[in-house]
Amino acid sequence: MKPFSLSALVLFVASGALGAAPPDGIEAVTRPSGDVTLKFVRAGQIEEVAVEDGDQVAEGDVLVRLDDEVERLELDRLKEAAENRVHVEAAEAQVAQRKADLKKLEWAGQEGAATQWEIEHARLDVRIGELSVAKAEFDYAQTGREYARAKAALERMRLVSPISGVVERVYVEKGEGVEALEKVIRVVRIDPLWVEVPVPLATARGLKEGAAATVRLPDPKGEAVQGKVVYVSSVEDSAALTLTVRVEVENKSGRPAGQRVTVQFGAGADGPGT
Repeated sequence: MKPFSLSALVLFVASGALGAAPPDGIEAVTRPSGDVTLKFVRAGQIEEVAVEDGDQVAEGDVLVRLDDEVERLELDRLKEAAENRVHVEAAEAQVAQRKADLKKLEWAGQEGAATQWEIEHARLDVRIGELSVAKAEFDYAQTGREYARAKAALERMRLVSPISGVVERVYVEKGEGVEALEKVIRVVRIDPLWVEVPVPLATARGLKEGAAATVRLPDPKGEAVQGKVVYVSSVEDSAALTLTVRVEVENKSGRPAGQRVTVQFGAGADGPGT
């Protein structure tokens, strides 16, 4: 028997890797479809922890809050200032009075009862008053910006869940001090689950978003559920000659992420629905 050359051996190995996925499926591991670890961007003292490990949370729920009493008092002060236009209205009234005085002087000047100097001085008073109105309007707008800034800063003292899911871990307790960017809470979404599957190139290149996939779970019976392709990587693994394909599968029963499964595509993916 004629021995294989090195080039023939390389071609043989590559052709196997480039071929279709094995008929009994490709092994992979499930992971959460959402996984976020929340942190405060400033240091502070924990005032409230509204959840515990394992709690279900909805997007927008407040999970943890820093002590914000001082910031709330400052926000109230700025709110009152931002809604108060008295200084603007006072400056406008002053300009209106100066314009009325100027008109009287101009009339008096026509009758010879007022000097040109007095009239020019009154005109300058009107201009100064108009500038005072502009300055009051500017200060009023700046106070509004300070209020908006303080409101945004207060919002950053609360950690709000960006996803609906399960609290995987709470790292802090009420009364505890935390530093900026220190881990506070982790939330994961396990319905649906994602499976990152290393698919041989020949099979992966034929897959598109929405393509069917059957995920066989690690039960004694090997229960199979129907999933779909939601992402096909644009970069291949040159060592393994595979592309990563992400499969999404419903998880109404709340199976934990991290389980080892097998995934089939194409004709072998005609498994039962969830």
